[in-house]
Amino acid sequence: MSFRRKRKIAWTYLFLAPQFVLLAAFTVYPILMSYVYSLYDWSGIGPLNDFVGLSNFRAVLEDSSFWNAFRNNMIYMFFLTVLSLPTTFVAALVLNLKFLRGRTAYRTLLFLPVVTTAAIIGIVLKFIFGNDNALFNNVLISLGILKEPVGWLADPTKAMIVLIAVGVWKLFGMIMIYWLAGLQSLPSEVFDAAKMDGAGYLATVRYLTVPLLLPVATVILLLTALNGMHVFDMVTTLTGGGPYFATDMVDLYIYRYVFASGGFPQMGYASAAGIIFGLSIFALSVLLGGLVRVSGGKKAKSDAGWGG
Repeated sequence: MSFRRKRKIAWTYLFLAPQFVLLAAFTVYPILMSYVYSLYDWSGIGPLNDFVGLSNFRAVLEDSSFWNAFRNNMIYMFFLTVLSLPTTFVAALVLNLKFLRGRTAYRTLLFLPVVTTAAIIGIVLKFIFGNDNALFNNVLISLGILKEPVGWLADPTKAMIVLIAVGVWKLFGMIMIYWLAGLQSLPSEVFDAAKMDGAGYLATVRYLTVPLLLPVATVILLLTALNGMHVFDMVTTLTGGGPYFATDMVDLYIYRYVFASGGFPQMGYASAAGIIFGLSIFALSVLLGGLVRVSGGKKAKSDAGWGG
């Protein structure tokens, strides 16, 4: 290897060094230390002296509040995914039509909630849904849909419905963009051939678009599900985990033990809860990643058959 090439490589690593330092300091180190903290009964202040082994993990797994938060997380993630994927797919199909005027403006409007801070959205929506005299109740009563105010955030079921609806709206534009990217990557010659054979638009979508987008759909499923597992900022500002912990999430559960436990922080316990939740997300990623690989293999076989 020449001296010039070695110098070029050295400069490359020199420019990458700040990124590696930041990654190690703010990502790798905290993750590794959380495993260490989980083995101690530690408040976050002072030295690590009280070693408890796996007791924190046992306490988390035996805590019904943790499993309540975990169940709420799964419910939120499930309905967010089930509602988001088909609706955003239909929106992407419409906005991908070449004859539709103002497509760019519509895409921008639908994408605006994505770039809006979730905490701000939660605060604003709390004023809209938060009490009997809130704006949403007044609008529904004036339209004759309701006869009396409804406590949207005071009822456990209704609060979760509101949270899921807001989550779908918040992520709608991002998931729609994923679908649009997939639609615009499809080979146009296949659709041109289908049109020449007399296939209508709905038949084209059913027999060509959907099968060809299957690998993309599984990736979107993975991304949407993982987004649904982290909803701390929205829950904190909109419902606070209530009523009666009906919208409590694992992120908020961990936060309470670190910053708002009412006494000394329980850093070791919170670290154990975070590790258990992180491993659960990892297992979900592996499961959904398997779907991605399976669908990718099926697509490769279908492409080979098409080419033959």
